[in-house]
Amino acid sequence: MTFSGSLALYAGAGAGAFLIGLGIFYLCLRAGNVFSRLNRTLDEVDQQISVLSVPIVTTLTHVGGIADTADTTLARLAGLVEQLENVATGATKTANLIGSTISGVTSAMTKKPREDGKDH
Repeated sequence: MTFSGSLALYAGAGAGAFLIGLGIFYLCLRAGNVFSRLNRTLDEVDQQISVLSVPIVTTLTHVGGIADTADTTLARLAGLVEQLENVATGATKTANLIGSTISGVTSAMTKKPREDGKDH
């Protein structure tokens, strides 16, 4: 049997392809181990989330109730402010009416009587 250069080239190319395939196989095994650990970690996170979801939902419901109470209180305060503004407007009108009445009475009292004895 004769040994030729092309046989060595084919053997080298085959061995190189085999080693590359073996390297890819090893990388795939390592990646599979990483994904397996990641899957277990995500399962634990899912369990923790399911445990924590009940208190979180309860807290958010409580906060929502507080927000609703605050909204109701603010609405009542807005109504109260509106009523106080109406009272202030009425008091201003009343004060103006009293002022004009007092002014009229004062001017009537300070008028001089007519010399003929008749009222105006």
